[in-house]
Amino acid sequence: MTRGKRTTTSKINVHLLREGIIESVHYVEATVCDNKGRVLLVAGCSETNAFIRSSLKPFQALAVTSTGTLERYSLTDKDLAIMCSSHQGTVEQSRQVFNILWRSDVDPDALQCPIPEGKQSPLQHNCSGKHAGMLAVCRQCDWPLHNYLNRSHPVQQLILNKISELLGMPGDELIGAHDDCGAPTYSMQLGQMAHLYAQLASGQNVDLERVERAMTYYPRMIAGDGAFDTELMRSSEGEIVSKSGAEGVQCIGRVGEGMGLAIKVLDGSKRAKYAVAIHLLTQMGWISPNVAESLADKFINLSKYLRLEVNGEATMI
Repeated sequence: MTRGKRTTTSKINVHLLREGIIESVHYVEATVCDNKGRVLLVAGCSETNAFIRSSLKPFQALAVTSTGTLERYSLTDKDLAIMCSSHQGTVEQSRQVFNILWRSDVDPDALQCPIPEGKQSPLQHNCSGKHAGMLAVCRQCDWPLHNYLNRSHPVQQLILNKISELLGMPGDELIGAHDDCGAPTYSMQLGQMAHLYAQLASGQNVDLERVERAMTYYPRMIAGDGAFDTELMRSSEGEIVSKSGAEGVQCIGRVGEGMGLAIKVLDGSKRAKYAVAIHLLTQMGWISPNVAESLADKFINLSKYLRLEVNGEATMI
């Protein structure tokens, strides 16, 4: 991300209205960057730090696209999509994860993501596709499987190197921590998250373009029917690539235009990030009014008595 004078603008706020009366308020920051890392629009501060959480998954998948793993094990774009996903653990999605492991000759017992409450297998965990991709890379590169989640493991170092190359900074400057699934995630500025998604959407990197194509062609693999990422990518017909992260993180790229949007709800609210995403995508003209209205029916008009109201916008600096 291009560094300059630190600029702070007004945050966006999201009101939860109960029959028109404010019940709760969420405060949100957002940044839009181009694929050179230049900040174009800001709400709040582009240098706000947050863990990128599951919005990192498309870039963790670069370990698969850059090592010949897809080709060696005859893995498809559908397999690549589930590696980028936070899926719902459906039979279709769990089978897709199993397919990756089966083709790469890895026993499902090697998965170190937790078994979700009320489920029978780690295959049903929403991060199992990411973990399967990491294990497939380990098999391809003849790296040990038992400790693949350690930050010092070669597969995690490969992923960190890929991220640092895209950001143009040393990997040891990124603060890492374990995500809830056990895999490393990283704290970074909103501008850096937006920069990553601008590059994902730019079409100027062969590996990233394949990841983006897999995500937009198989949106149901990325989350599931009724989930925000799936519904946004499905309704935008390949023009938007989107990946949610926990604790109020949402990252989106404008395919073919090399622009990325990163959103962070300061209190971690999921409902607020979706409302702000729809608001900003409409403001920037990335989605049509018809798409915005359809998404609002699902993610802004919450019930007969509850709806969200977004106040503010991202401004040029």
